[in-house]
Amino acid sequence: MLRPPVLAVGALMLCGAIAAKDAPDPSERLPGGGATSLHATGVTAFSQSSATLSFERQLNFKVGDGVFRRLWVSAPSSTHSADGLGPLFNARGCQSCHVRDGRGRPPEPGEAASSLLVRLSVPPRDDADRALLASGRAPAIGDPTYGVQLQTFGIQGHPAEARVAVTWTEETVTLYGGDTVQLRRPAWRIEDWAYGPPLPGLMLSPRVAPPMIGLGLLEAIPAGEITAGADPDDRDRDGISGRAATVWSGETGTWMLGRFGWKALAPTMTDQVADAFAADMGLSTRLHPGGYGECTPAQTVCRSAPDGSDAPEEVEVPDRLLDLVVFYARNLAVPTRGPENPQTDHGRALFRDAGCAACHRPSFVTGQPPDRPEHASQRIWPYTDLLLHDMGEGLADHRPEGAATGVEWRTPPLWGIGRTKTVSGHTQLLHDGRARTLLEAILWHGGEASRARDVVARMSPADRAALLAFLESL
Repeated sequence: MLRPPVLAVGALMLCGAIAAKDAPDPSERLPGGGATSLHATGVTAFSQSSATLSFERQLNFKVGDGVFRRLWVSAPSSTHSADGLGPLFNARGCQSCHVRDGRGRPPEPGEAASSLLVRLSVPPRDDADRALLASGRAPAIGDPTYGVQLQTFGIQGHPAEARVAVTWTEETVTLYGGDTVQLRRPAWRIEDWAYGPPLPGLMLSPRVAPPMIGLGLLEAIPAGEITAGADPDDRDRDGISGRAATVWSGETGTWMLGRFGWKALAPTMTDQVADAFAADMGLSTRLHPGGYGECTPAQTVCRSAPDGSDAPEEVEVPDRLLDLVVFYARNLAVPTRGPENPQTDHGRALFRDAGCAACHRPSFVTGQPPDRPEHASQRIWPYTDLLLHDMGEGLADHRPEGAATGVEWRTPPLWGIGRTKTVSGHTQLLHDGRARTLLEAILWHGGEASRARDVVARMSPADRAALLAFLESL
């Protein structure tokens, strides 16, 4: 349970404002995505292409955008290139979760979850399950009926697996200077199981869709630059012990560094996109050839439903369409930053002094990815180390997955976070959308981030405002 920061730092309430010791690095004022960034504002700020794309490759981006926006239908259909949805699914298209390429949110009361999904798993039941987990080829053991992801929609004749509901309770946290913040805690429920009860011990992990910007740049960071920041045994005694996630890539057939997703399960954008097609929409690709999506062997009617596979590849999303969506996702530009001023400069220094940059690493230089000259040799400012960190009991889902334990999450990038309201129409942050403001999100941090959280809690109101202004400028 989250301990209100005022209790953690009560003996330090006489401390004054945290002084910024160092002048900001001038290069940190450069665009977050280097030369790929665009000055983009308004609701489409996350939907622009990398500034470094050639004219010819701009066409691939626009076609990929069309596939990303496509609403798929069930098979058989006269629209052969867009059928095969489901039979069970979470969304009809990529844009349905990543609206305007932005951030998802939890459902409102009585609303179906449309940009939030729930991962499922059960403890290993026998030696075969334990061996499968030990091999690393399966990140978790799915429920024998419902698999590893709950599907909240179904095509005609196929009931959705269940319904997601959440109840919020609030607790008050008092900060230095007398400011108070209401933190809301979610209690998630799965109701109306359509295919019988799940196994006892079912573990749940609700997750909102993350924003899409800058993914190709993150993929272009050399793996060694990321793993060099790992310190799993905290040998430097700074309280930060990020771990690199090593995961199996279906695209390359090798073990690779996990970079994408809340638990760093996907090593490449092709893995990430193909996984989403299969689990979220029930669409087959070369990486997931089954036309029934995530339907389990126990769901026999679902597995026997018609699919939309077409010759010659015998999948519903042929390579050309899959590659176009991957290209689109790789080349969504990071918007340039908001206005710089003395307050944001002060907030940047406070961000570093508080220890936030220990996990939200400010910058990297990308490598030389083959066939992607637009991402090569860019100084970028994503504010993430792409490592797994213990975030404490308050944010724990208690569901191990892949290399991540039930208290670990991959550090999410912060670039573009100040445009969340404009692009997505809300400011619900963290993996399950519980935080309604940046300050709430900070106060939910625990585990390795407890020290930084407590520093923020004991800042003067003026310093906290400067810190938040800096984050809003990203």
